[in-house]
Amino acid sequence: MSKKSKSNNKFKTYRPQKHTKPSAQQLHAEQVEHTMLRILYHSHTTLSLPEIFTKKAAKRFDKKSAKFAIEKLAKSGVLKKSGKDGFTIHPSTPLYTGQLIQNSKGFGFVKATGIGTNTPILSKDLFISQSNMATSMHGDTVLVQGSIGKKGKRSEGIIIDILERRSNQLCGIVSKQGHEIFVSPDDSHFPFKVSLKDRKDRPLKNGDAVIVEYKRPTKPARTLKGKLVSLLGDATDIDTQMKLVIASHEITHVFSEDVEKQTAALDDSFSIADDRLDLRALQHITIDGETAKDFDDAICIQKTRNGFRLYVSIADVSHFVEPGSPLDEEAYQRGTSIYFPGRVIPMLPERLSNNLCSLVPHEDRYTVSAILDFDKAGNRTSKEFVRSIIHSHQRFTYTTVKQILIDKDPVIRSAHKPFLTHIKWAGELAAVLRKQRTKRGSIDFNLSEPSFNLDENNKVSSISKVERNYAHQMIEEFMLAANEAVATFFIEKDIAAIFRTHEPPDTTKLEGFLTYVKTLGLPLQPFKNKPSWFVDTLNLCKGTKYEYIVNNLLLRSLKQAQYTATNSGHFGLAATAYTHFTSPIRRYPDLIVHRLLLSLGDTQKKESANEKEKLSYQDAGTFLSTRERVAVTAERDMNDRLKVAYMKDKLGEQYSAIISGLTENSIFVVIDKLCISGAIPVYLLTDDYYFHDLKKYSLTGEMTGKTYQIGDSVEVILINVDPHMKRLTFKLGDSE
Repeated sequence: MSKKSKSNNKFKTYRPQKHTKPSAQQLHAEQVEHTMLRILYHSHTTLSLPEIFTKKAAKRFDKKSAKFAIEKLAKSGVLKKSGKDGFTIHPSTPLYTGQLIQNSKGFGFVKATGIGTNTPILSKDLFISQSNMATSMHGDTVLVQGSIGKKGKRSEGIIIDILERRSNQLCGIVSKQGHEIFVSPDDSHFPFKVSLKDRKDRPLKNGDAVIVEYKRPTKPARTLKGKLVSLLGDATDIDTQMKLVIASHEITHVFSEDVEKQTAALDDSFSIADDRLDLRALQHITIDGETAKDFDDAICIQKTRNGFRLYVSIADVSHFVEPGSPLDEEAYQRGTSIYFPGRVIPMLPERLSNNLCSLVPHEDRYTVSAILDFDKAGNRTSKEFVRSIIHSHQRFTYTTVKQILIDKDPVIRSAHKPFLTHIKWAGELAAVLRKQRTKRGSIDFNLSEPSFNLDENNKVSSISKVERNYAHQMIEEFMLAANEAVATFFIEKDIAAIFRTHEPPDTTKLEGFLTYVKTLGLPLQPFKNKPSWFVDTLNLCKGTKYEYIVNNLLLRSLKQAQYTATNSGHFGLAATAYTHFTSPIRRYPDLIVHRLLLSLGDTQKKESANEKEKLSYQDAGTFLSTRERVAVTAERDMNDRLKVAYMKDKLGEQYSAIISGLTENSIFVVIDKLCISGAIPVYLLTDDYYFHDLKKYSLTGEMTGKTYQIGDSVEVILINVDPHMKRLTFKLGDSE
């Protein structure tokens, strides 16, 4: 065998295993079995054969076929026989629910949750072939019968029911072909296009971004009929791209009339009430970014005989937002503010977020203050939480504080002389708090975030990395300290509450990360699934070419933090208890925490946790975790669109990049200074035949031995920009 033919065998991509086409008789038998499973799943109880036969879905089939299917499922262990003639789904049956994530080629995956107490746990998402998709579509919540793959094989599934259908509306881009109008979905997960009738009253042109409503097919199809719902504008315009993101992620961005009326009627005077501690004389300051408009938090530091006293005063949103009011309901449904470059979709109307609740300088504002005492080593010695009123004495930016503390800029220091002592104390306290947190094993990631500069035409003029300086870290330490103190207070009171929890990672999800770091030749300690081990590993990589990759691989290997009613600690922070208290203007969970905190009072008698309240908080936590994920996904989507828009006229330009991933077919790279990612197709490496070494995370040339490995620095040249797929393609550039 020639070298070429031998090498080509190594370029394998994953394909679903081929299935023999079933006969009509087999298809009928499968339909009956799936129908029986659907009936029993939705019944949530044991059913006898006569009871099953009464169900509308079962009446499609003759009783002989239905009985045969039930008995076959029971014999195979899928169903459990109960009593003389009762059947229920066996607790270990591989039945799963989850949201279908479809691929443009027709197949899909389901991030599956087992329905039974002993349902096999999956280490990866269930693969759904196109033939097993039924009439489900991307975004549907489905019921799947799984087939657990043997070691090294992917588990597959068959969709047997659609539990919740996604909206029949989607965003897309118009393409006219003669007299026909087609809409290609903006979301590449949809494996079809939508055909529209030409309307003279609303003429469309190529490249228009639209919202359409399509008719669901009774069987898989590549073209669906639809109708125009809304014309958003020219798809190349950034404002239109933002409209696409808002519509695609179903984000509410206009406040209802009831909310606007309630907001307009709010009292804008700030008087001293008996239940508020007057802290206006204290030198509270805010420290935020240059473009910030909603100021949630202010701090004040005092030096004491034993150490420090920290005041973390947070906007008292609960004073203005009455539980159950239209304003409250809308804030809950939004869950969080969403931040796009140049625009915010706020959780609260602007009169609240940027004015009445915002701790603007030189104005009185209502707050909830955490008053925390620390010894000289940074150990918390006392905590108290009070309603308060403060007066922000100065608005600082992170840059200004850095110039004062780190750069010692004489001009800046002179301009802010009245605040220098308190800022110095803030730096001292932050340093000992950080030392304490590092000592216990809290993980600090070194990650890059993009900052977009928009010109007067709302075009991206440049992209840079967000630079985090010491002032960012200082404020972060104070917010973490306040959040932990509140969570600890809830635990001590033993009450139902809402916590911010982060579970330890699954060892199966860590396999790839652990395999990779072992290839780096670093003096790693024996693995322990504890935060301190990951901190040590990140420290070993600090300053090396692997730092960026190891940080990002680890982050992807960890679980997502979430809101729960049961405290299980926060793995990433190595904290025994944690919650969110410091940002109620932009996060609804913080508003829940404020209300709970103020309803108790520091002197109230201890109350035991109420199970009904716990359930209520758990429901809220689940919903608000989902809203948070929607916001993060939408923000990333908008950022990706802006990156592609910025790069579209950069074809042929060369950049320094880092290899961030490898497959048989692609080398994935990231341009760190721009926070921009793309791919190099392996077929463009024409100097050799490269094979993928999974164990070494590398591509190696068969004849030359040249190796490309994750973490390597390379020069790349941009050769293609695909706005629809939001994809950048590069080739290797000149390394000299």
